[in-house]
Amino acid sequence: MNNHDRKCLKRKPAVIIVLLTICILTFCKGGYAYATTTDSTAASTTANSGNSVSGTLGPLEFNLNTGENSTGLSSTLQMLMVLTIISLAPSILIMVTSFTRIIIVLHFVRSALGTQTTPPNQVLIGLALFLTFFIMSPVISQINTDAIQPLNEGKITQEQAFDAGVAPIRTFMLKQTEPKDLRLFLDIAKINANSLKSEAEIPITVIIPSFIISELRKAFIIGFIIYIPFIVIDMVVASTLMSMGMMMLPPTMISMPFKILLFIMADGWNLIIGSLVKTFY
Repeated sequence: MNNHDRKCLKRKPAVIIVLLTICILTFCKGGYAYATTTDSTAASTTANSGNSVSGTLGPLEFNLNTGENSTGLSSTLQMLMVLTIISLAPSILIMVTSFTRIIIVLHFVRSALGTQTTPPNQVLIGLALFLTFFIMSPVISQINTDAIQPLNEGKITQEQAFDAGVAPIRTFMLKQTEPKDLRLFLDIAKINANSLKSEAEIPITVIIPSFIISELRKAFIIGFIIYIPFIVIDMVVASTLMSMGMMMLPPTMISMPFKILLFIMADGWNLIIGSLVKTFY
C-alpha cells in the first residue's frame, strides 16, 4: 500500500461526517417545510364550518362529512346493525337452523366408532354446514323472494323486510319444536298459551330456546340408537377376550376394526346422513 492510498483512507472519515451533516440539515429543512404546510392546511380546514370539512394536503384535496344530519345517522345505524349481524352470524346459524342436530349426531357416530379424531373436526363441521345449506335451501329461497329482493327494489321498508324474513325461519322452527318445550318457555315467560290465537303471536324469543331444546333431545335420541350396535360389538369382543384369559389386551383395540367393518358393510354414511336429513321433512 503506497502513501497515496494511506492518505485516502485517512480522508474517508472526514468525508463521511460531511455527508451525514448535509443529510441531517436537508431532513430538518424538509420536516420544517412539511410542518408549515400541514399547519396551514389545518388552519384552512378548521376555518370551514358546518357538516362538511374540506381542505388540501399538498397535492391532495379532501372533503369529509361529519354525518350530523339524519341521513348520516341512519347510515351509521345501518353499519352498526350489519356489523352486529356479522358478529352474531355463527350463533344464528347454529341456533336457528338444522346445524345443531346434524353436528351432534356426527360426533356421536365418531364416538361410537371409537376412531378418536377420524374424521377430523374440520370434516364434520364442513359436512354439517353443507347439509344445513341443503336442508335450509327452501327457507333461504323464501327469505330471498319475500324480503331481500323487495327490499332491494324499494317495495317494502326495512321493518317489513325483517318481518317477512323471520316468518320462514319461524315456520321451520315451529315445525321442529316439541309442544312441551314450547309450553315450558311460555310458562317461564308467563304467557298464557290459551290466549294466543295463532302461531304468529308466539314471540320469537320463546320459539328459539324451545327449538334448541327440541333439537338437543332429538340429536341425543338418534345418537343413542346409533350407539346400540357398536356397544353390542364391544360386549361380544370383551366377553371373548375374557373367556380366552386375555385380560391385559384392551377390548377397544380389537373391537374397532370390527365396528369399522360393520359400518362399511352397512353403508353407514349413506344410511345415517339419509335418515338424518329425512327427520327434517
